[in-house]
Amino acid sequence: MGRLTADPQLRATATGQSVATLSLATNRVWTDKTGARREEVEYHNIVVWGKQAEVANQFLTKGSLAFVEGRMQTRSWQDKQGQQRKSTEVIAERIQLGPRSAHSGAAPAQTNRDEANQGVPHVAEEIPVVDLDQEPKTEELPF
Repeated sequence: MGRLTADPQLRATATGQSVATLSLATNRVWTDKTGARREEVEYHNIVVWGKQAEVANQFLTKGSLAFVEGRMQTRSWQDKQGQQRKSTEVIAERIQLGPRSAHSGAAPAQTNRDEANQGVPHVAEEIPVVDLDQEPKTEELPF
């Protein structure tokens, strides 16, 4: 689980299949032997295919929270200078979109409801799951 470092980049293969690439930053926080709080950030390149790529491109933006499950894949190629290069990516098998922030275009009805419920404890919304095996129904989308 992490935050996108940039907007997803959507492309199509020669056969017309959608593919999106995105970069995700994850944080690790721990206390070292001296009791000092330490933090480390890792950056991950993610590749998303098919309908899930289109959904990621439509709903994710820089700073969005996302949970990615997938497999690691390392590929190698030769750059323009003839140097051998390698890149390790996560090939996403499943993505869950994080909750939308208040500044991401929440509907006025949502904003008014939040104002009316001041003082009432906020219950975090459930993170939606994108299932590749079935076509998403627009009426079931939580946003």
